[in-house]
Amino acid sequence: MKIDSLDHLVLTVENLDASIAFYTQVLGMEAITFGEGRRALVFGRQKINLHPASAPIRPHARRPLAGSADLCFLTSTPLEEVAAQLEACGVAVEEGPVPRTGATGPIRSVYCRDPDGNLVEIANPARMA
Repeated sequence: MKIDSLDHLVLTVENLDASIAFYTQVLGMEAITFGEGRRALVFGRQKINLHPASAPIRPHARRPLAGSADLCFLTSTPLEEVAAQLEACGVAVEEGPVPRTGATGPIRSVYCRDPDGNLVEIANPARMA
């Protein structure tokens, strides 16, 4: 078997509205409703399904806990603008810009946290830096 790509991932969240607000208003993703009232975030060709911690949707992770994720998103927006946008939205930059290694090579990243405390890395491919 060979896996070709990632279709979606699931974030378990304490407060659905707060998570949707962060990912749409701060990071510019689009919130959608699908199925029987389920919520998700879409960007590019990816999707993040949101599961409420108080009522995880089956099947689910063995230990569905909010705040345990570490995510890296790529953007074409210069990191200085990313940092300024985060600060303008009241989101603290924890680290960066710093050099890192992404899935396809060198990246430069800034780090912040979402409302559940998940680590959110926002990166530019190094060739853009």
